Amino acid sequence: MKLAITGKGGVGKSTVAAALALLMARRGMRVLAIDADPDANLASALGISRKEQQAIVPVSNLRTLIEERTGAKVKQYGQIFKLNPEVSDIADTYTYTHNGVSLLVLGAIEQGGGGCACPENVLIRALVADLILYKNEAVIMDMEAGIEHLGRATASGVNMLLVVVEPGQRSLDAAERIRRLAGDIGLRCVKYVANKVVGTGDEFFIRKALPGDAVIGVIPYSKALRRIDRDGMSVIDGMSADMIGLCETMLDAVLSEGTDQ
Repeated sequence: MKLAITGKGGVGKSTVAAALALLMARRGMRVLAIDADPDANLASALGISRKEQQAIVPVSNLRTLIEERTGAKVKQYGQIFKLNPEVSDIADTYTYTHNGVSLLVLGAIEQGGGGCACPENVLIRALVADLILYKNEAVIMDMEAGIEHLGRATASGVNMLLVVVEPGQRSLDAAERIRRLAGDIGLRCVKYVANKVVGTGDEFFIRKALPGDAVIGVIPYSKALRRIDRDGMSVIDGMSADMIGLCETMLDAVLSEGTDQ
């Protein structure tokens, strides 16, 4: 199962990604979680302490590795470098395992233009393609607000793009833009999770705006999730049994509908 999770900033992508990753691990699955959002929050959502997070080095900060694999110096212009660097060993070397989930943080590209043809970006794109196309374990990618890290080649290996939405028009507008971009690169299985839902009115608002049975999960607004974030716990440690049940149902739908593609 290769799952990419995206949505407008602040809708709860990391919460959903961490919950699914942790529940997959509880089921005995080998899980690789990739934090591809420059505003990296997945480690915290998995329950990794602030002290432990300091030991996690984003791939974009591995200057020596980037220069060795691409043959070019970081932050220098006008260079010739490898467009297909060797990346197959990076995940095994630089992941941090916690609660049965292996976490790899990609980090932000500081050079102007995140989509630039710079050594850091070339290495990360090659790494993402390798992880999606060739890794045997379940891969969950917590993405930025879009599909920046996916291209036509990697889209063929993604079982599902899961878009997290909240009951607001800006969130739904962002979801529609993401759906169109996904279609442009051939990613056809696009599903949605409604998060921060308060009552049937919010759920109706979201379902009315989205196609058919595309919503595979509804997560109610929860003060408990705010306390979990404050106290540095994993997202499922402080969830009620009912909410964990909702996340389990959502995972069942992801595994069923994603593998049917």
